[in-house]
Amino acid sequence: MSLSIPNAPNSGLFKPGYQNYDAEDGAVIRNIDACRTIASTVQTSLGPYGRNKIVINHLQKMILTNDAATILRELDVVHPAAKLLVMASQQQEAEMGDATNMVIVFAGELLKKAEELIRMGLKTSDIVQGFERAGDFALKELEELEVDRVEDIRSSAELAKALRTVIAAKQSGSEDGLSRMVAEAVLAVLPKNPANFNVDNIRVVKIMGGSIEQSRVVRGMVFGREPEGTTKKATKAKVGVFSCPIDISQTETKGTVLLKSGKELFNFTKGEETQMENIVKELHDSGIRVVVAGTTVGELAMHYLNRAGILVIKVLSKFELRRLCRVVGATPLARLGAPMPEEMGNIDIVETLEIGGDRVTVFRQENDQTRTATIVLRGATQNHLDDVERAVDDGVNVVKAITRDPRLVPGAGATELQLAQRITALAERTPGFDQYAIQKFAEAFEVIPRTLAESAGLDATEVLARLYTAHHNASRPKPATKSSKSKDAEPAAPAAAKNEDDDEDDEEVPCFGVDLDNSSGTGVIDAEEEGILDLLVTKFWAIKLATEAARTVLSVDQIIVARQAGGPKPPGPNPNWDEDD
Repeated sequence: MSLSIPNAPNSGLFKPGYQNYDAEDGAVIRNIDACRTIASTVQTSLGPYGRNKIVINHLQKMILTNDAATILRELDVVHPAAKLLVMASQQQEAEMGDATNMVIVFAGELLKKAEELIRMGLKTSDIVQGFERAGDFALKELEELEVDRVEDIRSSAELAKALRTVIAAKQSGSEDGLSRMVAEAVLAVLPKNPANFNVDNIRVVKIMGGSIEQSRVVRGMVFGREPEGTTKKATKAKVGVFSCPIDISQTETKGTVLLKSGKELFNFTKGEETQMENIVKELHDSGIRVVVAGTTVGELAMHYLNRAGILVIKVLSKFELRRLCRVVGATPLARLGAPMPEEMGNIDIVETLEIGGDRVTVFRQENDQTRTATIVLRGATQNHLDDVERAVDDGVNVVKAITRDPRLVPGAGATELQLAQRITALAERTPGFDQYAIQKFAEAFEVIPRTLAESAGLDATEVLARLYTAHHNASRPKPATKSSKSKDAEPAAPAAAKNEDDDEDDEEVPCFGVDLDNSSGTGVIDAEEEGILDLLVTKFWAIKLATEAARTVLSVDQIIVARQAGGPKPPGPNPNWDEDD
């Protein structure tokens, strides 16, 4: 009897506490609304003039940034569908380290267009099929939009060309200096085979004070503390790294010692002193002049190390200790004593410098190739320095991507608008319901140039109209190529024909994007001439992941949420505590 309660679906199927949303309740529309909300949150942060967000996380730490990956990581998103977009953004961060905002914004716009189609009466299966077809076509067309490439990865100017746009998106106005610094740091650690480049070899140290122009690159590692003892500098020194405490060993149990005379008291610690003196003598005799301690350094040990003229520095982070071992070529030892020759490291210069009132220790190798380079950043506030660090991190990740694919496409929304134009042409020659989804997919690309124009204070509708006109006029001279493509629908042209037309295609790719400074007065700029170039492989993954995320959200027609584990919630404060009975 109890199982046939009206308006209680699945009442006897699941344990009490389940929540169930299905298609009849408009679950797809609700999922789209949640995803659009998360997209609109980060959309205003897109581009060089994107607005910053202040996020205060669960630990009450304040984060000020316009980096979508950081914003979404600190916000605890619980909606299952919105989490799918966040996961796509995190995957982009792991894969490329850049364009996370584009993934969220583009996926959110795709879902917004899908909602319009659903309200028109299209089934989600038709929309998903159309999006899949348009996404595959977009990725193929993207390959043809190459306008430049990083010819020589060991050239600072070539690297800076690709880094400039990425850093400008996070730190507009400082991109030239920062891109030069990142290029210098990368070239200092770039191995013979660039594919083996490790982003972990570029470190960042943030020191408050000064301005961003006072930042510089150090070939080696920088620690934000000075050495422990009186010795502050060493050159051409052997290094010993110890992960154990440099101190006299403690007994496991407590004991009581009865002293009967002053002589016994005087001789009480003689044994420990002799033992520590012998250990330090062993270190000195083995040639070690720099000791790196992973934990504590005892006062007695410090006394003898100072007498021996050995520089001592504490590095409490095990990750930093591991990186330092890689720089000096040493093995961290868990025992106190003289290391074997193969366990020692070598360093050219260890010195203490004063940067903006802070004393730091620099481990520097003087040879051409070093294992680690450190960018010392200066700035007014800690939040600003954190944001600059994210920009540098994006730049370093882009270098890693360049080692995989050095091709560049026009930025400033030019690539997106050209793809929108080409996908619209595909929609016009596609029969069936798919054409509506393909057309909406093309319109979704407009969100990038539109957002860029709005963030720069331009009239987005007017700028988009001018951009479409410029692209249409630029691509008019090649109708033959278009018609030959239209016969084959989306498959790419044969290799031979493509090679013949390669030069023509390169010349004819329209590069008109949004002029954020409006220096031309029209809001339209030639991105290639201005050097606003994005990495093709980053765009490729952003479009791919955004399309996959949107299709996944549209494929969901039911959400079943189990009750959270654990007992009942503790009683909250009485809301009527101040009322008299």
